[in-house]
Amino acid sequence: METKIARKSNRDDARKWAFFLCTILTAFNTGPAIAQDWSALPAQLAEKVEAAQRACSEFENGQFALEFGAVRRVDLDGDLQRDWGLDESGFSCSTAASLYCGTGGCMSHFLIEDRAFSLLNQGWEMANIGPFRVLLADVHGSQCEGINPTPCIVASAWDSEEKVWRSTRAEWE
Repeated sequence: METKIARKSNRDDARKWAFFLCTILTAFNTGPAIAQDWSALPAQLAEKVEAAQRACSEFENGQFALEFGAVRRVDLDGDLQRDWGLDESGFSCSTAASLYCGTGGCMSHFLIEDRAFSLLNQGWEMANIGPFRVLLADVHGSQCEGINPTPCIVASAWDSEEKVWRSTRAEWE
């Protein structure tokens, strides 16, 4: 009798564990089924999405999706207003695994006021350094006289008077 009770308890524990794992995996699954609506994008960024959608469609009649997180609203210029970031790393095409990105990374498009700028990168974040909002981007190692895996970061600050991004190459001694 004790053997039957122990076996039943082990099966119940296994079922509970399996249910727990399925629940966790489902919670963290953010695959292509979750896409963003891009109808409210400003025209300059909507054009980028439309071009990507056309390229996907033209490649073996693929289906385009703008994945969750591809559109970011963040203060890029330090005026406390949210600007626009559009990351092609969040573009997907059902018929092409790497249509939008390569070894150098993916294009990111930044819109401040009515000006759009693009940067090839492998990821970016914003930081506050002194009075400036600074865009920190992980770029291809060749921009630091290396190869792809060479660590290379570019820091750029928005010049609100000239309406351009400013950055320099450090001169280390």
